[in-house]
Amino acid sequence: MSDTCTPVSRRRFCAGACQVTSGATVVSLFTACGGSSPISPTPTPGGGGGGGGSSGPSLLGKLTGTFAGSTVRVNAAGSALETVGGAVLVESTAGLFLVGRTDANTFMAIEAVCTHEGCTITGTEGNIYVCPCHGSRYDRSGRVVTGPAQSALRQHATSFAAGIVTIAL
Repeated sequence: MSDTCTPVSRRRFCAGACQVTSGATVVSLFTACGGSSPISPTPTPGGGGGGGGSSGPSLLGKLTGTFAGSTVRVNAAGSALETVGGAVLVESTAGLFLVGRTDANTFMAIEAVCTHEGCTITGTEGNIYVCPCHGSRYDRSGRVVTGPAQSALRQHATSFAAGIVTIAL
């Protein structure tokens, strides 16, 4: 039997091995966090209400808050906040907040930055907020339900009048 293989230099072998290993590392980085890429989070577009289900987290609706003095004000009209159990992501110059309606005139506002590695929490599954980066889950009051996060999200007092939710900073 004749040998038809062409010898490969050590340099070429090492270069090829590095390319294969680098490719595998990149793939594992993009799939290590809950099966999704950190660039492309797992939540699927949804109304941002209290829904969810077996298809994974729904993206929260977004509202813009107005920062003035030591408060952020957000208009609940036309958003998921019109319904008890609804929640939104509020973006303002003062920060990012998860706001959920817990009763007819009661709201819970918490920081929207995950305590694990600082990703913005953008998803919800029922009454659970879900971080798209590493899958940390928080209840509506900001307590960690499932890690890797170990610290709760900071809560803020709220008030509600004339359709406006006010978040005290």
